[in-house]
Amino acid sequence: MWFQVVSYLKFLAKSTNEHGVHSPFVFKYVTECLYSKKRLHRKRNVNVLLKTIAYFTFESISVKNKPEIEELVKQNLRGIQLDKKIVDLLFVDGLDTASFQKMLSEGKFHNDSLILVDAIHANKKNLEQWNHLIALPQITVSIDMYYCGLISIRREQVKEHFMIRI
Repeated sequence: MWFQVVSYLKFLAKSTNEHGVHSPFVFKYVTECLYSKKRLHRKRNVNVLLKTIAYFTFESISVKNKPEIEELVKQNLRGIQLDKKIVDLLFVDGLDTASFQKMLSEGKFHNDSLILVDAIHANKKNLEQWNHLIALPQITVSIDMYYCGLISIRREQVKEHFMIRI
């Protein structure tokens, strides 16, 4: 409990809104997707997931260990293919560097794939995993939104880390 309070206060002190973003890709994502008035779910992490899928018009996603979230995606977004070999978006509860490296070597992602990691500030272990993950050279863009984090492997993107209030 105290970890989350302290973590949230640190997040608030370091985070920004769209005005602190200098990447055109991230600025457009934040302003047109994250800050859009549409609210697809009451939980922020699920709302971010659903808005992200709709914004990028993803067709192939994978939801790991969250059957209730998978069902919500099926209900809200028709035509989505779940758990294909190569995915546009992966939603995962926690992701360590070894699991990421394994999925990357298996060809699970393409250049424009995104990974949405849930509850990155839930506990010390999750936050440490997140920090190790975003330090990897393959990760070019990372967005910490407190409730979840988004990472990208876009090769043409300069490596940057953002902390965005949603």
